[in-house]
Amino acid sequence: MARGRVVIVGAGPGDPELITVKGLKYLMQADVVVYDRLVPAELLELAPPGAERIYVGKEPGRHTMTQQEINELLVRKALEGKLVVRLKGGDPFIFGRGEEECMYAVSRGVECEVVPGVPSFVGASASACIPLTSRGVSSSFAVVTGREAEGKQSRSVRLEAVARSVDTVVVLMGAARSYEILDRIGSVVGYSKPAAVVIWATTPRQRVLEGTVATLMEAARRGAVTNPALIV
Repeated sequence: MARGRVVIVGAGPGDPELITVKGLKYLMQADVVVYDRLVPAELLELAPPGAERIYVGKEPGRHTMTQQEINELLVRKALEGKLVVRLKGGDPFIFGRGEEECMYAVSRGVECEVVPGVPSFVGASASACIPLTSRGVSSSFAVVTGREAEGKQSRSVRLEAVARSVDTVVVLMGAARSYEILDRIGSVVGYSKPAAVVIWATTPRQRVLEGTVATLMEAARRGAVTNPALIV
Protein backbone atom coordinates (compact mmCIF):
# COMPACT_ATOMS: atom_id res chain seq x y z
CA MET A 1 0.00 0.00 0.00
CA ALA A 2 1.56 3.28 -1.13
CA ARG A 3 2.44 5.76 1.59
CA GLY A 4 2.37 9.53 1.37
CA ARG A 5 -1.30 9.79 0.55
CA VAL A 6 -4.69 10.66 2.03
CA VAL A 7 -7.60 8.23 1.99
CA ILE A 8 -10.95 9.65 3.05
CA VAL A 9 -13.05 6.79 4.41
CA GLY A 10 -16.75 6.75 5.21
CA ALA A 11 -17.10 5.00 8.57
CA GLY A 12 -20.84 4.42 8.15
CA PRO A 13 -23.83 5.45 10.27
CA GLY A 14 -22.60 4.40 13.72
CA ASP A 15 -22.50 0.62 13.96
CA PRO A 16 -18.79 -0.23 13.56
CA GLU A 17 -19.69 -3.34 11.56
CA LEU A 18 -21.20 -1.17 8.82
CA ILE A 19 -17.88 0.14 7.54
CA THR A 20 -17.07 -1.22 4.07
CA VAL A 21 -14.49 -3.94 3.52
CA LYS A 22 -12.35 -1.50 1.53
CA GLY A 23 -12.55 1.14 4.24
CA LEU A 24 -11.54 -1.40 6.86
CA LYS A 25 -8.59 -2.53 4.74
CA TYR A 26 -7.20 1.00 4.65
CA LEU A 27 -7.88 1.57 8.34
CA MET A 28 -5.93 -1.55 9.29
CA GLN A 29 -2.86 -0.28 7.41
CA ALA A 30 -3.00 3.39 8.42
CA ASP A 31 -0.05 5.30 9.84
CA VAL A 32 -2.30 8.15 10.93
CA VAL A 33 -6.06 8.13 11.62
CA VAL A 34 -7.80 11.52 11.70
CA TYR A 35 -11.30 10.97 13.01
CA ASP A 36 -14.58 12.75 13.73
CA ARG A 37 -16.84 12.88 16.79
CA LEU A 38 -19.32 10.21 15.70
CA VAL A 39 -16.76 7.62 14.60
CA PRO A 40 -17.21 4.55 16.86
CA ALA A 41 -14.34 3.84 19.24
CA GLU A 42 -14.37 0.17 18.19
CA LEU A 43 -13.14 1.19 14.73
CA LEU A 44 -10.19 3.11 16.11
CA GLU A 45 -9.05 -0.05 17.88
CA LEU A 46 -8.70 -1.75 14.49
CA ALA A 47 -5.95 0.61 13.36
CA PRO A 48 -2.38 -0.68 13.86
CA PRO A 49 -1.16 -0.34 17.47
CA GLY A 50 1.50 2.17 16.45
CA ALA A 51 -0.81 4.34 14.34
CA GLU A 52 -1.23 7.95 15.40
CA ARG A 53 -4.85 8.77 16.25
CA ILE A 54 -5.89 12.43 16.00
CA TYR A 55 -9.33 13.64 17.06
CA VAL A 56 -10.74 16.56 15.06
CA GLY A 57 -14.40 16.26 16.06
CA LYS A 58 -16.89 19.09 15.72
CA GLU A 59 -19.98 19.83 17.75
CA PRO A 60 -22.42 22.71 17.19
CA GLY A 61 -20.60 25.79 18.43
CA ARG A 62 -17.48 23.88 19.47
CA HIS A 63 -14.77 22.74 17.05
CA THR A 64 -11.55 20.99 18.01
CA MET A 65 -9.93 22.33 14.84
CA THR A 66 -11.07 24.62 12.06
CA GLN A 67 -11.63 23.06 8.67
CA GLN A 68 -8.51 24.77 7.35
CA GLU A 69 -6.45 23.32 10.19
CA ILE A 70 -7.78 19.84 9.39
CA ASN A 71 -6.91 20.29 5.71
CA GLU A 72 -3.37 21.33 6.60
CA LEU A 73 -2.97 18.46 9.06
CA LEU A 74 -3.89 15.85 6.44
CA VAL A 75 -1.40 17.24 3.95
CA ARG A 76 1.38 17.66 6.52
CA LYS A 77 1.13 14.05 7.67
CA ALA A 78 0.96 12.74 4.10
CA LEU A 79 4.05 14.73 3.12
CA GLU A 80 5.87 12.89 5.91
CA GLY A 81 5.39 9.78 3.79
CA LYS A 82 2.51 8.40 5.83
CA LEU A 83 -0.74 6.72 4.87
CA VAL A 84 -3.33 9.07 6.34
CA VAL A 85 -6.84 7.72 6.81
CA ARG A 86 -9.43 10.45 7.32
CA LEU A 87 -12.29 8.62 9.04
CA LYS A 88 -15.68 10.29 8.73
CA GLY A 89 -19.13 9.27 9.92
CA GLY A 90 -21.61 8.26 7.23
CA ASP A 91 -20.45 9.01 3.71
CA PRO A 92 -17.69 11.60 3.16
CA PHE A 93 -19.53 13.37 0.34
CA ILE A 94 -22.92 13.77 2.06
CA PHE A 95 -22.69 16.86 4.28
CA GLY A 96 -19.25 15.62 5.27
CA ARG A 97 -16.90 18.17 3.64
CA GLY A 98 -14.91 15.27 2.22
CA GLU A 99 -14.66 16.99 -1.14
CA GLU A 100 -13.05 20.06 0.46
CA GLU A 101 -10.38 17.97 2.17
CA CYS A 102 -9.65 15.94 -0.95
CA MET A 103 -9.45 19.02 -3.18
CA TYR A 104 -7.06 20.68 -0.73
CA ALA A 105 -4.81 17.61 -0.66
CA VAL A 106 -4.71 17.35 -4.44
CA SER A 107 -3.99 21.09 -4.75
CA ARG A 108 -0.90 20.52 -2.60
CA GLY A 109 0.31 17.63 -4.75
CA VAL A 110 -0.90 14.86 -2.41
CA GLU A 111 -2.72 11.86 -3.83
CA CYS A 112 -6.23 11.44 -2.42
CA GLU A 113 -8.71 8.58 -2.63
CA VAL A 114 -12.29 8.51 -1.36
CA VAL A 115 -13.91 5.34 -0.01
CA PRO A 116 -17.73 5.61 0.16
CA GLY A 117 -19.59 4.86 3.37
CA VAL A 118 -23.14 3.87 4.29
CA PRO A 119 -24.92 7.24 4.71
CA SER A 120 -26.53 7.99 8.06
CA PHE A 121 -30.00 8.32 6.55
CA VAL A 122 -29.72 4.87 4.94
CA GLY A 123 -28.62 3.31 8.22
CA ALA A 124 -31.31 5.12 10.21
CA SER A 125 -34.05 4.13 7.80
CA ALA A 126 -33.13 0.45 7.83
CA SER A 127 -32.39 0.12 11.55
CA ALA A 128 -35.63 1.88 12.50
CA CYS A 129 -37.65 -0.12 9.92
CA ILE A 130 -38.85 3.09 8.28
CA PRO A 131 -38.53 2.69 4.49
CA LEU A 132 -37.88 5.91 2.62
CA THR A 133 -39.67 4.48 -0.40
CA SER A 134 -42.52 1.98 -0.41
CA ARG A 135 -44.68 0.83 -3.29
CA GLY A 136 -48.01 2.58 -3.21
CA VAL A 137 -46.90 5.00 -0.49
CA SER A 138 -43.64 6.76 -1.38
CA SER A 139 -41.89 6.83 -4.73
CA SER A 140 -39.51 9.70 -3.97
CA PHE A 141 -37.52 11.18 -1.12
CA ALA A 142 -35.22 14.13 -0.49
CA VAL A 143 -32.40 14.53 1.99
CA VAL A 144 -31.65 18.04 3.25
CA THR A 145 -29.54 19.58 5.98
CA GLY A 146 -31.05 21.30 8.97
CA ARG A 147 -27.91 23.37 9.49
CA GLU A 148 -26.31 25.26 6.63
CA ALA A 149 -22.82 26.70 6.38
CA GLU A 150 -22.33 30.36 7.14
CA GLY A 151 -21.74 32.44 4.03
CA LYS A 152 -23.29 29.87 1.71
CA GLN A 153 -23.41 31.36 -1.78
CA SER A 154 -26.52 29.62 -3.10
CA ARG A 155 -30.00 30.04 -1.68
CA SER A 156 -30.99 28.35 1.55
CA VAL A 157 -32.94 25.09 1.58
CA ARG A 158 -36.54 25.83 0.68
CA LEU A 159 -37.99 23.22 2.99
CA GLU A 160 -41.62 23.92 2.10
CA ALA A 161 -40.87 23.51 -1.62
CA VAL A 162 -39.08 20.24 -0.94
CA ALA A 163 -42.01 18.94 1.13
CA ARG A 164 -44.39 19.73 -1.73
CA SER A 165 -42.22 17.95 -4.29
CA VAL A 166 -41.43 14.56 -2.72
CA ASP A 167 -43.21 11.87 -0.74
CA THR A 168 -40.65 11.54 2.08
CA VAL A 169 -38.48 14.28 3.55
CA VAL A 170 -35.33 13.46 5.52
CA VAL A 171 -33.58 16.16 7.54
CA LEU A 172 -30.06 15.64 8.85
CA MET A 173 -28.42 17.77 11.56
CA GLY A 174 -31.73 19.32 12.51
CA ALA A 175 -32.03 18.57 16.23
CA ALA A 176 -31.43 22.12 17.42
CA ARG A 177 -34.09 23.47 15.05
CA SER A 178 -36.39 20.44 15.09
CA TYR A 179 -39.50 22.32 16.24
CA GLU A 180 -39.16 24.90 13.46
CA ILE A 181 -38.31 22.27 10.84
CA LEU A 182 -41.32 20.12 11.72
CA ASP A 183 -43.57 23.18 11.76
CA ARG A 184 -42.44 24.21 8.29
CA ILE A 185 -43.00 20.71 6.91
CA GLY A 186 -46.35 20.39 8.69
CA SER A 187 -47.57 23.66 7.18
CA VAL A 188 -47.30 21.99 3.77
CA VAL A 189 -48.11 18.29 4.29
CA GLY A 190 -50.38 18.64 7.34
CA TYR A 191 -49.61 18.22 11.01
CA SER A 192 -51.22 14.77 11.12
CA LYS A 193 -48.65 13.41 8.66
CA PRO A 194 -46.71 10.40 10.07
CA ALA A 195 -43.22 11.36 11.18
CA ALA A 196 -40.29 9.99 13.15
CA VAL A 197 -37.02 11.03 14.73
CA VAL A 198 -34.15 8.53 14.90
CA ILE A 199 -31.51 9.34 17.52
CA TRP A 200 -28.09 7.62 17.60
CA ALA A 201 -29.07 5.47 14.63
CA THR A 202 -27.65 1.92 14.32
CA THR A 203 -25.94 2.09 17.73
CA PRO A 204 -26.90 0.50 21.07
CA ARG A 205 -28.12 3.97 22.11
CA GLN A 206 -30.64 4.18 19.26
CA ARG A 207 -34.04 5.66 20.11
CA VAL A 208 -36.94 6.15 17.72
CA LEU A 209 -39.65 8.72 18.38
CA GLU A 210 -42.68 7.95 16.22
CA GLY A 211 -45.92 9.83 15.81
CA THR A 212 -47.20 12.70 13.73
CA VAL A 213 -45.62 16.00 12.83
CA ALA A 214 -47.69 17.58 15.60
CA THR A 215 -46.73 15.08 18.33
CA LEU A 216 -43.06 15.29 17.42
CA MET A 217 -43.24 19.09 17.55
CA GLU A 218 -44.39 18.68 21.14
CA ALA A 219 -41.51 16.27 21.80
CA ALA A 220 -39.12 18.84 20.33
CA ARG A 221 -40.61 21.54 22.53
CA ARG A 222 -39.90 19.35 25.58
CA GLY A 223 -36.29 18.90 24.49
CA ALA A 224 -36.65 15.22 23.62
CA VAL A 225 -34.99 15.60 20.20
CA THR A 226 -31.25 15.53 20.86
CA ASN A 227 -28.11 15.17 18.74
CA PRO A 228 -27.34 13.17 16.71
CA ALA A 229 -30.84 12.97 15.29
CA LEU A 230 -32.46 12.44 11.92
CA ILE A 231 -35.99 13.59 11.10
CA VAL A 232 -38.20 11.64 8.67
